[in-house]
Amino acid sequence: MYKVFGKQSGAAVERLQDGSHRDTIADLDVTAAVIDVSFEVEPGEIFVVMGLSGSGKSTLIRMLNGLLEPTAGTVEVGGVDITALSRKELLNLRGEKISMVFQHFALLPHRTVLENAAYGLELRGVPRAERGRKARETLELVGLGGWEDKLPEQLSGGMQQRVGLARALAADTDIILMDEAFSALDPLIRRDMQTQLLELQESLGKTIVFITHDLNEAMRLGDRICVLRDGRVAQIGTAQEILSEPANDYVERFIEDVDRTRVLTASSVLDADASEADASAPQVAASTPVADLYADMTTADRLRVVAEDGSVLGTVTRNSVLAALAAGKETP
Repeated sequence: MYKVFGKQSGAAVERLQDGSHRDTIADLDVTAAVIDVSFEVEPGEIFVVMGLSGSGKSTLIRMLNGLLEPTAGTVEVGGVDITALSRKELLNLRGEKISMVFQHFALLPHRTVLENAAYGLELRGVPRAERGRKARETLELVGLGGWEDKLPEQLSGGMQQRVGLARALAADTDIILMDEAFSALDPLIRRDMQTQLLELQESLGKTIVFITHDLNEAMRLGDRICVLRDGRVAQIGTAQEILSEPANDYVERFIEDVDRTRVLTASSVLDADASEADASAPQVAASTPVADLYADMTTADRLRVVAEDGSVLGTVTRNSVLAALAAGKETP
């Protein structure tokens, strides 16, 4: 996909397709926000798009639900090209397939928490009793049971964001777009919201596209991460792939300050393969962060690492864990 703002957007796309950098097409008096971006999001995946201010991430997410039309390229949802839909069809798609959680909550100030959570269902014409029941259920899910009759101004920032999340969940769409959803929150509340999102995702299995400028947030939440730079994709991969194999110097510089012990997992610090694993050693999930492994070694100097299917991958020792913790962000 391409998104170029300006009267000569078509000419700009042609030059960008030929390899021009967006800074070199200033003579066309255009702004190239998204340039040759292509990816596929799997059902049930949290796909994080991250980048610095001006990287194109907010423009990108607005193309995913049809708020902006690509200058070139298409957006497909379940095999349907949404750029070819009529306005009515697009509105139906947003109501039934895609919901959105905004950075600054976007709550209606004169409506109660319950009414805000049910708002998407109201727009779809769902009967009052049914939308009230669904909204109450999702408010319970996000920890706001008992707050249904309050107004947004009576809630903290974190609670208001929970209402926004509840509204998206109440709509019961397959896809949730989250545009810098936690960036307006204080650090501790932000981490609590990240934890809650991961817990909810375990049970609900939504397809989530999450926009952020925070690399640590991306590493914590994303099944895969798309790093944008100047409107283009710099790299797409899992957190471990990006840390272990940065695609270029830009990504390498970007990840310099990441606490790798919170991202790298037990499977990345194996000392021995499955054939040498000690059957008597306590077992730990392969996805356990290195930072959490030492707590599991209070009574053992080695752990057996197992995959999700229960198969043994190998052994990790106390020495390798201590070395990884000591290395911190320099861990290879």
